[in-house]
Amino acid sequence: MGKFIHVRSKKFAILPGEEDEIINEGMYGKALAEYLQRELAERGYNVPFVCAEDWGWWVELSLDPIRSGVLIYAVPETSDSIEYLCTDGFKGDRKWSWSKLKFIDTRPLAETLLNDMLSIFERDNEVEILGQLDEVPF
Repeated sequence: MGKFIHVRSKKFAILPGEEDEIINEGMYGKALAEYLQRELAERGYNVPFVCAEDWGWWVELSLDPIRSGVLIYAVPETSDSIEYLCTDGFKGDRKWSWSKLKFIDTRPLAETLLNDMLSIFERDNEVEILGQLDEVPF
């Protein structure tokens, strides 16, 4: 995983019925996942679905020649505006590609994805970027 983007926004409130979809208590983020799905698709990413996962939400990305995604974690016990951490779903700097039969260096993909997410958040005046972290703070 790369850097974590820490954001705050009332725009990403808990959605009706989301409580029934999450796996662990308090791991919200569906509104942010759907937002990133739309915004990344507008930037040319293939974003087939979003889903709840153990500790947050997953935004699936089909990046030629690999599949990965964006992980979204709710920051526990925050104020009225909900805070989230977003990061890429790459595990390490390389990923095996069966279609290419070789390891793919994921660092350029991760860097591009991070920059695209930062750009999406920066141009949205309803989203406050609180910073970038090298590791999850909780």
